[in-house]
Amino acid sequence: MNKHDVFRPVIAVALLSFFCAVSTFAVGQIEDAQPNPAAGAGSIIVHSKLGGQIFGFDIDQNGTQGVLSEAQDLSNGNVLAAVETFDQTTGKILTVVTKTQTQDDFVTLGVFGNSVGLIEHEHVVSFLNVQRTFVVINPLKANKFTGKWTPPIGAKHLINQVSRTQGSSLAAVFAEDNSGNFVPFVFSSNIAANTFGPVVKINDSFNFGSAPPPMAYNTLTNQAVLGGGNGCFGCLPVIGLVDLGKGTLTEFTGIGFGFVNGIAVDSADNIACTTTEDDASVEFYDLNTQTGFTVVLPNSGQQQFFSGADVEFDAIHKLFLVAQPNSSSSTGSSIYVYDTSGNLQETLNGFNFSNAFNVVPAHIALKPSNRTGFVDGPSTTVSEIQSFTY
Repeated sequence: MNKHDVFRPVIAVALLSFFCAVSTFAVGQIEDAQPNPAAGAGSIIVHSKLGGQIFGFDIDQNGTQGVLSEAQDLSNGNVLAAVETFDQTTGKILTVVTKTQTQDDFVTLGVFGNSVGLIEHEHVVSFLNVQRTFVVINPLKANKFTGKWTPPIGAKHLINQVSRTQGSSLAAVFAEDNSGNFVPFVFSSNIAANTFGPVVKINDSFNFGSAPPPMAYNTLTNQAVLGGGNGCFGCLPVIGLVDLGKGTLTEFTGIGFGFVNGIAVDSADNIACTTTEDDASVEFYDLNTQTGFTVVLPNSGQQQFFSGADVEFDAIHKLFLVAQPNSSSSTGSSIYVYDTSGNLQETLNGFNFSNAFNVVPAHIALKPSNRTGFVDGPSTTVSEIQSFTY
């Protein structure tokens, strides 16, 4: 994922599965609850050190720091770009890990394993000729690049996303041929050790290649879970399960309407949670039976404008957090907290993480141990991230 690429999310059909799902359409809709009086947007704001737009961020679930990348255009045609670490408690920038004033820029892909930061470096050789390499900060508190990550892809391939599964030594990686064929590949990686599993070619490029699908990683089954489809308005999504050991892809028709915006997985129970674009809905799937039910976001009236975006999972408290860029419960943006049965537990308001100016889509970064996190905003210049409690 990087600012030179266009995201073209997608979708596909199977009416029988939809009608089966409709019977449970209202399951999980309960009265909004706020068991934590302090739940909601927090007062800790992290500002990019140089005032540039943030191109990806994450926080360390096992430590006290976070990492972000930023960039801004200069008057001489160059780009002021940097990678920085910050303190989760105060929001203060701790270290400028690197800074350039060329055509280059950086993208933070996330924190992985045990406190390992992963950064993509985009070096512009010439017009439309970008050389991409990857560096790690291991551990994040080292506040400096400590090594390289060398995925088994060619120069014509892009790393679109890496599953943000902390606590597991492995993560799932989605890459795509950018030469015009748009053939997708998925593989696992131990980022700290710079090792890789078999590269799995996704033969169904119709459902999973026309756009990088949102992806989650099941740490127990060693599966990448993809949210795809053909992209038509009102069509049903397709869920892909990639066995990263056997190198196989299975898929089934999902529920909800429109392309999949976000996806997360409860590995222990093999449950996936997604958001869909056309109907402002959240879907819950039992991946063992490949069945599920739909919950409509509160007060949304199933209007596309109120559709959800990123989904993240808190494995300690068994909660899915769903980002809603255009709130249907308040002004600005909201985050909804659901249990694995689709029951709404909390509504968190007071945010502004609309994707209107984001090159990298808005992301919820969680720290389950103390039920806190960070999300994009509130500045419309995308130069800040904001704390929250749930």
